[in-house]
Amino acid sequence: MQSASTAKFVRYTPRKINQVLSVIRGKTVSSALEILSFTSKSPAILIEKVLKSAISNANALKDFSSYSVKEAWVGSAPILKRMRPGPRGTGMPIKKRTAHLTIVISDEIPLSIRKKNKAPSVVK
Repeated sequence: MQSASTAKFVRYTPRKINQVLSVIRGKTVSSALEILSFTSKSPAILIEKVLKSAISNANALKDFSSYSVKEAWVGSAPILKRMRPGPRGTGMPIKKRTAHLTIVISDEIPLSIRKKNKAPSVVK
C-alpha cells in the first residue's frame, strides 16, 4: 500500500530541500525520522512534518516499521520577485524561491534491498 503527502508553496529553496531528501530516499520510515531529527539543516523540520503526514495518511500510526520512503521529490514553485537598491540608483533583483515537496511511502520492499538479498547467479 502506498501513501503520499505534499507541502506546497513552501518558503525554502528546492536545492536546500533536495539536499536533505537525498539522505532519506530509500530508507525505512523509522530510520528516516531518526536521521531527520538529528539533521542540522532547516528544511529537515518541514520534511519530518510531511513524512509524519504521509504515515498518518497510510493509517499506520501504531506500526509503521514495514514502511519505507519509496519516492521523495521537490519541484520549484512560483518565485517571489523583490527589488533592492543598487549602485547609482539602480534596482537589484532578489528572487525568493518557493518549492512543492512530495513524499511517497510504501510497505513494499525497496528495489535496492531486494537486489542485495538476491542470490548470485552461477555462469558455466
